[in-house]
Amino acid sequence: MQKIEAWVESLGYSNYRLEVVSADASYRKYYRLILEDEKTFIVMDSSIQVESIYPFIDVSVRLLKSNVQIPRVYSQNLQDGYLLLEDLGNTHLIDILNEMSYKLVYMKSISEILKMQKTDTTGLELYDEKFLNFEMGLMEDWFLEKHHNIYLSKEEKQSLNAILELVKDEVLSQPQGYFVHRDFHSRNIMFAGRGKIWVIDYQDARIGALTYDLVSLLKDVYIKFDIKFSRAKMLELVLEFKLLKGKELTHISDEQLIRWFDFTGLQRHIKILGIFARLKLRDNKPAYIKDIPMTLIYIHEMIELYPELEPLKRILDKIS
Repeated sequence: MQKIEAWVESLGYSNYRLEVVSADASYRKYYRLILEDEKTFIVMDSSIQVESIYPFIDVSVRLLKSNVQIPRVYSQNLQDGYLLLEDLGNTHLIDILNEMSYKLVYMKSISEILKMQKTDTTGLELYDEKFLNFEMGLMEDWFLEKHHNIYLSKEEKQSLNAILELVKDEVLSQPQGYFVHRDFHSRNIMFAGRGKIWVIDYQDARIGALTYDLVSLLKDVYIKFDIKFSRAKMLELVLEFKLLKGKELTHISDEQLIRWFDFTGLQRHIKILGIFARLKLRDNKPAYIKDIPMTLIYIHEMIELYPELEPLKRILDKIS
């Protein structure tokens, strides 16, 4: 903290206080810098992984060129890994979502996806077969084995690998080459007044599939609601997305788009099981474990909808 305070003071601020805002799932920490006149900024501390500050700045520039609403960067300390950012407050999408607001809130968020998908992707890493497989492999390693002490037989491993291969193929069968935020969910979408939304936590962006950010938004494991009741509303929003994409998707049937959406969601939720278990066991961040039940609800919903996924149910049933 002393190094952060020294940097803040080097910017010309003397009468201030720092309050912890959050420590996210990565190694970054965030503090609110409150000045004497109550004006505020956010200090992003990437000192544990100083190199992570470079992709943040790089992606920020790309998104600004696409008119995506992101926090302004006022000052930077590349050597120590600090940024002074615009303070967007404490109101996230999840805080204002209700039966009356959901359509407006989600359509505003989808508009940002459309802008992000036009963002320059030159030089970004691919969300390719290798990376998709790596992510899904986290489930067996961290969720089944390390978290639940469940070890699959040779036949069960073959069955699981066949399911993961199917999921991967479905994700890759849809249009590729889009800017993918990778974590476009309710905790990374801010509302700071003026009827606009702001996007945060985008530094890990890759080049990937058409529906990935749409899935992150609409199948958000941090939002608790009755899945079966809301699926119809969810799919309405998927088709609104298709309509807004215009000629780009006119040759794609609604059924095909929904299948891509569902299987991309399944890939994301399979990896989330592994990531949340790893956050608890490796990174000493147990809070994410409470969101695993919602993740499993989404996965079991897909198993019910798509009979070819039945072997996955038999594996997950071993948990109980």
